[in-house]
Amino acid sequence: MKRSIKKHKDKNFKREFEQNVIEIARISRVVAGGRRMRFRACVVIGDMKGKIGLGIKKGSDVATAIKKAINAAKKEMIEIKSVDDTIPHEMRVKYKSAKLLIKPAPKGTGIIAGGAVRAALELTGIKNIVAKMIGSKNKINNVRALIKALQKLKEPRKKEDNKKKEKEINKNNQEKEKNDKKREK
Repeated sequence: MKRSIKKHKDKNFKREFEQNVIEIARISRVVAGGRRMRFRACVVIGDMKGKIGLGIKKGSDVATAIKKAINAAKKEMIEIKSVDDTIPHEMRVKYKSAKLLIKPAPKGTGIIAGGAVRAALELTGIKNIVAKMIGSKNKINNVRALIKALQKLKEPRKKEDNKKKEKEINKNNQEKEKNDKKREK
């Protein structure tokens, strides 16, 4: 569920982060005089360049809760490691009862994911990815599982590193062959 963007007086104004309201829930607590109603907002923000944050806050009205959640999300931003508009490798993650599988996808695939995970992935700047939610339908836990998975992604290997490792392996193999020949003699 995308939030409508308010027109700003300055036409050149651009937001620092895009935001998606994942969930707004009315919560109540029982006090002596009855029930006290409040609102809980779950908001994901991202800069479309590899940063994403999740904020969950409560407020007396919806606008206050969303504003607090945005500020909380800004404080919990993480950076995502990506390669060619996708992620470097497959990742399976469990957060409470929510299990999540994310996979890299070839160019042109787009974002294949459901519900809250899709809304969060759109803000990361990753263009090609496949995600599957397994286990839980809880939006907040699924988004937290996604953020946990994105944090655990390892740095992609560079071609130079691969060449160095290949050379080392070749050297080791040559040395082993020499040692084997010496042993045979």
